[in-house]
Amino acid sequence: MIQIYTDGAASGNPGPGGYGVILRAGAHYKELSGGFRMTTNNRMELLAVIEGLKALKNPGQQVTIYSDSKYVVDSVEKAWVFGWVKKGFQGKKNKDLWIQYLAQHKLHQIKFIWIKGHNDHPENERCDRLAVAASQNRAELGIDAFFEAERS
Repeated sequence: MIQIYTDGAASGNPGPGGYGVILRAGAHYKELSGGFRMTTNNRMELLAVIEGLKALKNPGQQVTIYSDSKYVVDSVEKAWVFGWVKKGFQGKKNKDLWIQYLAQHKLHQIKFIWIKGHNDHPENERCDRLAVAASQNRAELGIDAFFEAERS
């Protein structure tokens, strides 16, 4: 079984943001992070999940995702996102990322577990540090093109 821990951060919301991910499977451990010049916290929370899933090399994995984002966890576990698909994401934000998530969702057996953020959970705290550091690395911030185009 694979464990993925995720967190996202954005200052200003919208503003500079980043995501942090820890992947753990047995003795294997990997950290991922990235940042964007203009984004939101919810986008970074969701992107962390997507990037964690994209990092898996083989389809059909049993994956447990630990996230402190009620937005992400409830959207999947309460099946809201599947209703949004049927309605063409009408009136919903982050359609581009949800479509990416759903493509990954089809590849694996995924279970979400919500964890309380900033509550001394070691992996969640590490993901938060990765996300914040990525959001503050101005020289390496990417462009969240869909988000920026949507705002203009």
